Amino acid sequence: MTFTIQQALIATEGGYGRIDVQIEGDRIKAVAPQLDPVGTVVEGTNKLLLPGFVNAHTHSSEMWQRGMIPPYPLELWIGELHEFSPLNPEQIYLSALATALETLLSGGTCVVDHLVLIPGQEVETVEAAVKAYREIGIRAFIGPLIQDQALASGIPDGGVGREHGQFYCTTEQVLAMMETVVKRFHRPEEGISIMVAPTGIQLCSDELFKGCIELSDRHNLCRHAHLLETKAQKLLADEKYGVSAVEHLHRIGYLNERTSLAHCVWLEERDIEILAETGSTVVHNPLSNLRLGSGIAPLLKYRQAGVNVSFGCDGAASNDGQDLLEAIKIGSMLHNITDADYRHWITPRQSVEMAALGGATGLGRGAEMGSLDVGKKADLVLYDLTSLSLLPRTDPIGLLVTGRPTQAVADVWVNGDRIVSNGQSTRLDLDTLRQNLLQYGEWTTNRQSSNIAQMEAHYRQVMGLS
Repeated sequence: MTFTIQQALIATEGGYGRIDVQIEGDRIKAVAPQLDPVGTVVEGTNKLLLPGFVNAHTHSSEMWQRGMIPPYPLELWIGELHEFSPLNPEQIYLSALATALETLLSGGTCVVDHLVLIPGQEVETVEAAVKAYREIGIRAFIGPLIQDQALASGIPDGGVGREHGQFYCTTEQVLAMMETVVKRFHRPEEGISIMVAPTGIQLCSDELFKGCIELSDRHNLCRHAHLLETKAQKLLADEKYGVSAVEHLHRIGYLNERTSLAHCVWLEERDIEILAETGSTVVHNPLSNLRLGSGIAPLLKYRQAGVNVSFGCDGAASNDGQDLLEAIKIGSMLHNITDADYRHWITPRQSVEMAALGGATGLGRGAEMGSLDVGKKADLVLYDLTSLSLLPRTDPIGLLVTGRPTQAVADVWVNGDRIVSNGQSTRLDLDTLRQNLLQYGEWTTNRQSSNIAQMEAHYRQVMGLS
C-alpha cells in the first residue's frame, strides 16, 4: 500500500512544523513540507505524527488475572500468578489480541511479550500468541518465558538449606523447545521475531543462560530477561555467585547491544558501568515496580551513564493494564523526587524518544525503526489534537506525556500497513473480542493460594519481616 500523510504536525528542534510523509511498502519514502500526493491521502491537519513506541516488556497472558492478585511483593505475587495461569491456548490468543490492541491505542507499534508458557503446551502457547499478533498486525518480539529451576528457589535461602525440588523439565528439554519455536515462528521480515528470554538469575541455571547465548548467536536473536527487580533477587545473587547479578551475566557473556533487561531496580554503580560498556538496554517498568513494592529504578543515573533506556507496561497482573502512555508518564515523572537537580529530570520530548528510538535500539533495530527518517520502517502513529484530553493548543508532546490522553490515537501504521484508522482497528472486531473475553473467568475475589501459604513464612524470615 501507498499513503501520503498531509500537513501533520511534527516535532522540530525549535518547536513544531507541518510536514507531508509518504509511505510506500513497509518504509517511509519521503518527508517534506509539500509532496505530490500518491496512494491513499490521509489528512494530518490538527494531528501530531510520531514514530511508534515500543512496549518493551510485558506478559500478555497475565491479562486473565489483572485486578485479581492482592498487594504482595514479587516473590509471593508470582506464586499466586503461576498457580492460576490460563491453561487454554485460546485464552493465550485472546489475551495477546487484547494486549496488542491496548498497546496500539496508547501509541505503541511494537510489543515485547515475555510470554508465560502453558506447561506441556509450550509450542502451542507461542503459536497462539503468534496467530494473534499476525492477525492484528502489530510488530511483535516474543520471548518464551523459560526457566529450569523450581519456583521456591527464587527466594534467598538465608542459610536454612532448603530443598527446592526439581523443575518439571530439564535444561536440555527447555533449549530443545526453544530451538523448535525459533524454527517454526521466527519471521522478522514478517513482523514476528523470537527472542531468547530466560526469566532471570533467580530461576535459571548458568547452563540455561549459556544455551540461550548459543541460540542467540546462531540465529541472530535478541536477548531478554528480568534483572534485579527486587531486593530479594539482589540477596539471592550474592548467595549464588558472590558477585552482583550484572557482573555474573557479564562474565558468562549474556550482555550485549541486543540484550534488554527488565526492571534493573537494585543495581550498584559498577553494574551501571557494565550496562553502558556492553550496550545493554534497561526496560523501565515503573507501574509494576510500584505495585509490587520493588523500588524505584535509578533511571536518571542510567541516562547520565549513557545506558539506553526504554519503557514497558509489564504484565497486566502487575500493572494492571497496558496503557503505554501511562507507563511513560509515571516512568518519567517518578524520578523528579530522586534527584533535586531539576536539570537532570526527563522532559516530555526525551520521554517519547526513549519510548520510540530507545525501544527500537534495545531490540537491535535503532537503524530501521524509532524515528521519522526516510528509509526507516513505516511504524507511525497519528494523534488527534482535537481530542478533549489534548486541548487546548499548548504543547502537544507535553500534553501527551504529562497529561492523561484518552482516545487520542487516530491512525497507526505498522510495516506500512494502516492497522488503526479513526481510532478503530482495521483488522479486529472489538465487540467480538469483548464477547470472547467474557466467556472466561468470573467475578470473584479472595481466592486462596497454596503457593503463598507454602512460601510466605520463609520469605518473611529471610527478608527480616516480623
